[in-house]
Amino acid sequence: MTDPANNDQPAAMPNTARYLGHAGLLPQIACLIAMLVADETWRFNALMLAHTYAALIFTFLGGLWWGIAAAGSAQGRSVPDWLYWAAIAPSLIALASFLPLWLIGLTWIGPMLLLLGLCLMISPLVDKRLADFAPEWWLKLRWPLSVRLGGLSVILGVIAWGI
Repeated sequence: MTDPANNDQPAAMPNTARYLGHAGLLPQIACLIAMLVADETWRFNALMLAHTYAALIFTFLGGLWWGIAAAGSAQGRSVPDWLYWAAIAPSLIALASFLPLWLIGLTWIGPMLLLLGLCLMISPLVDKRLADFAPEWWLKLRWPLSVRLGGLSVILGVIAWGI
């Protein structure tokens, strides 16, 4: 997409998107700090919050992908079927991450934080395939945010697994 004021230049990333996107890392950072300095009760709460936040953001990404596909379709563009499937996968994975695995003898929060963290880290691969539909600045925002949020979730998952 180009900037309407200057048709030769790509549209710049909106500052609001940049600032709010990076602010979205704060909950996971706070959870990591709590894991390092808080007592046992707060650490458990931090893990629960970190897991829920990672699941929420992953589901949010699926919603964005659905919206991008719907917008492309509304513009008369050919939207590949795989995009709709990819758009619902995060919600299904996030929901499955809440299953009570301790019922079958497995730990829960650590592995699920690892799963969600890894999913977040690879999610920009879907965005990369959306290059024809998303703004040009999209990947410049998505890669660092996804790697950082996913990385924080993986670190929390490793810590949780060690508890």
